[in-house]
Amino acid sequence: MIGLGLPPGPLEVLCLGAHPDDIEIGCGGTLLELAVTREIVATFAVLTSDTSRKIEAQKAAASFAPGSTVRFADLPDGFLPTRWSEAKRFLEDVALTTDPDVVFCPRLDDAHQDHRTLAELTTTVWRDSLVLRYEIPKWDGDRRPTSTYVPVRDTLARRKVDLLGESFVSQRDRDWWDDETFLGLMRLRGVECRHRYAEGFLVDKAVIDTAGGS
Repeated sequence: MIGLGLPPGPLEVLCLGAHPDDIEIGCGGTLLELAVTREIVATFAVLTSDTSRKIEAQKAAASFAPGSTVRFADLPDGFLPTRWSEAKRFLEDVALTTDPDVVFCPRLDDAHQDHRTLAELTTTVWRDSLVLRYEIPKWDGDRRPTSTYVPVRDTLARRKVDLLGESFVSQRDRDWWDDETFLGLMRLRGVECRHRYAEGFLVDKAVIDTAGGS
């Protein structure tokens, strides 16, 4: 197992989601780990939302990354491929006020059309940041191998699950939304990297600095 570190010092983190709960499902454990081990400045940018889901997303962001900024594009859920130019303009606007060390976003091979659209746009806007593509469990059965893992300690894995339930009340009636789903995926990714729990990400490109940043 090869370890790759993030740059030292305060970390600027940009979290991109097509829907209000994507970020927390995909990288919530990682955000909780960062919050207790690093000084982070986090921005959440969500492309689709309505009034009630905005409230949920703001509550979740404050819990997973205290002090974070949350921005919404207010585009319609399920139709991002048809609103490509508006999504692109929103992300370009976010880029004007951020300079992230790491960007979290969906995978390019995600089965949901909104996720894929955001995934495609991300690297057209942020070309010089480390992009970690998260996974979201769903009935489509699109779970595929990951390349990079972030171990999540037991207490924070369970904290992630608790916060998801507390924050996104509107999603509790979905048949796939439960503690076993989220803990189970983290447990499988943990097995793959020799930890109890972990979150898995896909990295398209990475530069190895052999000079150690000099």
